[in-house]
Amino acid sequence: MDKELCSYPELDKHGFTCPVELTMDVIGGKWKCIVIHQLLDGPKRFNELRRLMPKVTQRMLTLQLRELERDGLVARRIYNQVPPKVEYSLTEFGWELAPIVRSMMDWALKHADTVMEHRSQSLAKTQA
Repeated sequence: MDKELCSYPELDKHGFTCPVELTMDVIGGKWKCIVIHQLLDGPKRFNELRRLMPKVTQRMLTLQLRELERDGLVARRIYNQVPPKVEYSLTEFGWELAPIVRSMMDWALKHADTVMEHRSQSLAKTQA
């Protein structure tokens, strides 16, 4: 690929060489896109997110929410009541990722069987 096509001065100043690198830095990891996916339906409390994502640990969900909040994708709203109530929602900035997350959903639904078939074939080769 031509080096000129891979030059992004607006990203270089932040230490990134590629737009996908920056995007993955923001939404990468196992849980961030899943959190965003769950928040597409509206604000959620922490325990509601835990129920919707049973494989994530409390510590990891907390970390992912903090990072999404730090990057401006998720807002944390604290209600002044007893017991305390906290809700998480997508910010306007976070909503810009909705088409990407929906495209990921569409891709997974379309290709799940193919991916699993390739994984099975690969596993069979390594065990042979």
